[in-house]
Amino acid sequence: MSISKLAIACSVALGALTLTLAPTSFAAMDTKEPAKAKAAKATKTAKTKTVKAQAAAKEAHPLAMSVVDKEEADEPDTAGSASTEFNCELGNKITIYTNATDDKHIALRWKKRLHRLSRVGTTTGANRFENRLYGLVWIGIPAKGMLLDSKQSRQLANECKDAEQAKPAALVEVPVSLGVLPVSGG
Repeated sequence: MSISKLAIACSVALGALTLTLAPTSFAAMDTKEPAKAKAAKATKTAKTKTVKAQAAAKEAHPLAMSVVDKEEADEPDTAGSASTEFNCELGNKITIYTNATDDKHIALRWKKRLHRLSRVGTTTGANRFENRLYGLVWIGIPAKGMLLDSKQSRQLANECKDAEQAKPAALVEVPVSLGVLPVSGG
């Protein structure tokens, strides 16, 4: 659970508690207290509770992280992994580290940071890997790869090709059995 989600949950719980206790607090209030003093006191109380909730969230966050989130947050170990360099448009570079014994995960180097991505099944046969904590999505198809940011809904790198994909396609000769005559030079 992210800190922002925890803060939202605390805010909702605080709001529900406030609505529940509102009738009893109005009955116990002194009606002669000025309106400005009431507003200042309420604002101060709300700020104090928000600060306390944020501090509690920061303390609880490392313990509240699931095992998967901890694995995605840590930099993966690339020792003994095969690496593939990708050159993308706009001069971006990506390195992907794969391990022959683990096809469910890859390590992806992007902008001097190493991220652990987990395989996600697709119906199209494309290789899709995600790191939900950072919002990274790597999609690899035979012609190219692309890196997406799912949290900001934008492309980070496109037209990423390794050395094999960057080679020009060889001219394919059409068999005569298809009814197409080969081009004769001259």
